[in-house]
Amino acid sequence: MITSLPTAHVGKTQLTVSIIGLGTAPIGDLYRPISQEQASTVVDYALDNGIRFIDTAPFYGFGQSERYLGVALAQVPRTSYVLSSKVGRLITTEGKAVFNFTRDGILRSIEESLARLRLDYVDILLIHDPDNHYKEALDEAFPTLAELRRQGVIKAVGAGMNQWQMLADFARNADFDCFLLAGRYTLLEQGALDEFFPLCQEKGIGIFLGGVYNSGILARGANPGAKYNYADAPSEILERVRRIEAVCARYQVPLYVAALQFPLAHPAVTALLVGAEAPGEIATNLRALSTPIPSELWSTLRSEGLLHEAAPVPQHSVL
Repeated sequence: MITSLPTAHVGKTQLTVSIIGLGTAPIGDLYRPISQEQASTVVDYALDNGIRFIDTAPFYGFGQSERYLGVALAQVPRTSYVLSSKVGRLITTEGKAVFNFTRDGILRSIEESLARLRLDYVDILLIHDPDNHYKEALDEAFPTLAELRRQGVIKAVGAGMNQWQMLADFARNADFDCFLLAGRYTLLEQGALDEFFPLCQEKGIGIFLGGVYNSGILARGANPGAKYNYADAPSEILERVRRIEAVCARYQVPLYVAALQFPLAHPAVTALLVGAEAPGEIATNLRALSTPIPSELWSTLRSEGLLHEAAPVPQHSVL
């Protein structure tokens, strides 16, 4: 059992989070039906092993993830963990999610999240997937959340997306504390490195990374049916992953171990959010963070054109 993990400050705020957080989309039935008992077991295991950062959203299971967390966290001291949730989608009585970035929609979303979570507050609120709603997110959602931050109702304001370009626009045009970037800074792709990361460092914005396995292909390898970006991996992605796998095999390091350790090496990265639907998945990830990786693995990946020239690499295991 790991009772504590390294922590980091969230941007310029006073919040600190464990550098590994629990993503709770899987307990919202992302991959298969999950019971309350299973969800509670996962949350208990995470907390018992030093994870003090939990991320959820109304969209995960159309409220189920938040409801399950409400039960799982009922007896846990509220100050012992940091919780982030999201705004921008309202859950209808028919169990659908409807985009809504208006002030009234944001306030209603927060109220409904707190009811499902059985909590008085969340620490961080992220504007969720505003890809086609940039103006509303910037002009309505952000000012609403910034007002709640000024009032001390929440401690940090952020946005969560699967692209970095719009997050960079947000960084330039409003006072965000943190961003959740899913799938765009991984062992497979480092497009966020040149522009987005330096911008966030300059402005003191924390970065949470989700999707570090790129929908599973970096966890299970380039096998038939492998997923990338929530769909079947195209041939060029399969080929690139095979080449990365071959280098990892040369140094006897499992692909998923390299994939989990790599993104944490960048100083702009505050924490990784890794989903789990069973305690064993958390245990595997924590073991991966304590597995030594020869420096030659990283230099080989770079020399073979499989790693951005400027990407920082781990100098030692995280744990």
